[in-house]
Amino acid sequence: MTTISIPIQNVTQNAETRSFPLDQWYVAGFSSELTDKPIARTFLNQKVVLFRTGDGQVAALEDRCCHRSLPLSCGTVEGAGVRCGYHGLLYAPNGQCIEIPGQERIPSKAKVKAYRVIEKNKIIWIWMGRDEAVEPTRSAPDYPFHDDPRYKFGSGNYHYQSPWQLIHDNLLDLSHLGYVHLHTIGGDAKLHMNAPMKVTSEGDWVKVVRLMPDSSPPPTYRKAWPFGDKCERWQEIEFHLTHLRIWTGAVEPGTDAIDDPNRGGFHMRGFHGITPETEETCHYFWSMASTKHPDMPENIDAVVQQTAFTFDEDRTIIEAQYRNLVEFGDKANWIDIHVDAGANRARRIVAELLKQQAAEESTGP
Repeated sequence: MTTISIPIQNVTQNAETRSFPLDQWYVAGFSSELTDKPIARTFLNQKVVLFRTGDGQVAALEDRCCHRSLPLSCGTVEGAGVRCGYHGLLYAPNGQCIEIPGQERIPSKAKVKAYRVIEKNKIIWIWMGRDEAVEPTRSAPDYPFHDDPRYKFGSGNYHYQSPWQLIHDNLLDLSHLGYVHLHTIGGDAKLHMNAPMKVTSEGDWVKVVRLMPDSSPPPTYRKAWPFGDKCERWQEIEFHLTHLRIWTGAVEPGTDAIDDPNRGGFHMRGFHGITPETEETCHYFWSMASTKHPDMPENIDAVVQQTAFTFDEDRTIIEAQYRNLVEFGDKANWIDIHVDAGANRARRIVAELLKQQAAEESTGP
């Protein structure tokens, strides 16, 4: 028997990735998602299959069998890897085919691209590099709050019909809470729009801090903590290129200072992994970790449920926004107002990284 290689255009390898910053750890999902079936996802225009082997190892491969290009995500997960659902080729986590049913010899070219993945703090990170032969230049981010006994967390994910940076804009500007999330985490719209805002940045990082004393506790806060008529609220938002961390909460008046990092009270720590799928779509992986009041320990479940409802509201707004941007085209000019400072800094960071990336690619090694 003669084995031949049929030259075809490798669409995945030639996919356009230059629209996004590379050499970064992006969020691929949560640990709880990987059970006994492969998961198909597209990251930065590259089709990927995620799976967990019998010994617990997380793997990510190009979602294409090297034989006849059926997505490997249409196959099954076995102890040693993922098996193609067309002719049964079995692939190890390194992308190498390790079994061809009915054939002893395995061609050396029988392999697919393997991506570097790390499972850390119940988050799965995937390295999207410019050169697959080069090791990652930094460690995957830490997010210790998923493993912190002071918190209980829930998680979920959305597929957005909008570019990823529109979600950055939304999360870096929490003034919208008083209008979009009136029945959950919002509250007084005037208070949100007038809250003093401090924006700092360094490197690829932006931080927005908003302090709102003398606030009326919004519905979600009342469900989780026995606040009276008033509370002292804080909002701290950290933008990192591939994810955001939002620390919000409140203390009762006359207790801890709201600018004290060791304050007590009610805490909500949100993780927001925003991973581009294409230029017009993206993945949104979220979790919410919250503290429990000793007299209301079960109410944390309501916080997670209300968080999911809140993010449903955001998706409705952002997808409608993008549809309008597409419809109006060049006529959709934006003006900036005072609440846009953090989002604009994040956009400048992404633009500068893309500019540097393009310059390095044009000059070559």
